Amino acid sequence: MRLIVGISGASGVIMGYYMLKVLKQIPDLEVHLIVTEGAIKNFECETDIALEDVIALSDYNHSNKNMAASISSGSFKTDGMIIIPCSMKTVSGIAYGFATNLLLRAADVCIKEGRKVVIVPREMPMSCIHLENIRKASNSGCIVVPPVLTFYNGANSVEKQIDHIIGKILMQFNIKYKKFIAWEGKK
Repeated sequence: MRLIVGISGASGVIMGYYMLKVLKQIPDLEVHLIVTEGAIKNFECETDIALEDVIALSDYNHSNKNMAASISSGSFKTDGMIIIPCSMKTVSGIAYGFATNLLLRAADVCIKEGRKVVIVPREMPMSCIHLENIRKASNSGCIVVPPVLTFYNGANSVEKQIDHIIGKILMQFNIKYKKFIAWEGKK
């Protein structure tokens, strides 16, 4: 399996880091990473995690400026893409096919090739412009997994909340995540 992970400049880059840590543990999974310039700034502002530690969790790291990267072409087969977190700027670029950087181009390629693109939009509150762009991205085939809080599964820490979001995302690729607690109904 081969996945592209994009970490864009929205708040919550820690979720992207956690996603990479989980994906690193999955055998026979190749991860291609794109970290935008905004995400690099957010790692500095929001975490104590060195960018080198983030990149080390991927198999291939691509500069967001490299429009000639392997993942910029539909002939380079992948199983899809996860953008976590996904800034409203990135959602807008996806919605309108404005592929001016590698992250947007890779998403555009996945959409045109019929591959899954899971976006984790991170903004609150959302304006009608944000909602319309998310709707357009969804209509283009993106799966929208907003990082909303969960309560039914005892997720009483930020880490457990992130585990829930990661589990929901990985379900889209038929990947089981042992820390994900699914609702099983009430007896």
